[in-house]
This record gives sequence, structure tokens and C-alpha cells, in this order.
Amino acid sequence: MALRFALLDVRRHDRDGFACGEPTLDAYLKQQAGQHQRDGIATTHLVIDDEPIGDERPARILGYCSLAAAQLTLAELQPEDRKRLPRYPIPAVRVGRLAVATDAQGRGIGRLLIGHAVNSALALRAQLGVRVLVVDALHDRAAAFYRGYGFRPTAAEGRTLYLPLGKGSS
Repeated sequence: MALRFALLDVRRHDRDGFACGEPTLDAYLKQQAGQHQRDGIATTHLVIDDEPIGDERPARILGYCSLAAAQLTLAELQPEDRKRLPRYPIPAVRVGRLAVATDAQGRGIGRLLIGHAVNSALALRAQLGVRVLVVDALHDRAAAFYRGYGFRPTAAEGRTLYLPLGKGSS
């Protein structure tokens, strides 16, 4: 198995073969992700099995996350994260969805996707302002997954979490 990251290409990636056990996440990848990417709403980043499988079969998706521009208000951040920040909305990258195929769960694919989302946000930071990575966890189990990687709850909503991206360099 040769894993790699790729942006969703509806012609090359097997969306119909993906199942993670959460119907809303399966449906998003199959029915909306391509349109959202085309329309500039979100990009969908995949972990794929890149083993050669011939020209006939599309690459198998092991997991995905969608990323989009976002913002948080200063009041949504924890008090310790508000210091020295302006009073206008805080620029963010939103992890819109994150899912791992059922047969790939427990193999670190989710950790790879979180790392990829953080790296993508940090790369964007070099071009424009990005202070936090934010996610709206689908349920409490998902919120616990994100908290395990250092995400903090916003002041306003228990399942909306954010990860400070540091102060950067200048």
C-alpha cells in the first residue's frame, strides 16, 4: 500500500466505493464535494492508496477532509487565546468534514488528515492571515477525537473547536 495525499478529482478517485459508517459524511463525498470544490466553497483533500491498479479503476479513497476559509469572533476564543488580538473576526481555516473509510479506521489515517489540515493552514498563513484551525464536530465522539489533538472548545459552542496555529514568524 502506497499512501499519498491528493485533491479530489471526480474522474480519478472512487467516491462511490467510500464508506466510513457515517451516512452524512459518505453522502458529502459522493454528492457534494466535487461541486463545492468546483464552486470555490471548499477543497477536499484525500488520503489515497496509490498502488498501481491499472487504467480502468479509479484510486481508492482511504479518508478525506474538506477545508474552507472561515472566521471566529474574538469572543469565541478562550480568554488565554485572545491576548494581543484585534477586535475584528479572527481568520481561520475550517475542517468542514473529516472521515476515514471503515476498513482503514484504526490505522492512523485520521491523524494523517489532521496533520495535513494543520500543514495546509500553516502554508496558507505564509500568503494570508490564518490564526486558527476550526471544526464543528458532528457528535461528542468526534469532538473527543479533535480534543485529543489539542483542539479547544469555543466559548460559545461545545462541539465547535479550534486549534491555535501559534504566533508565526516575522
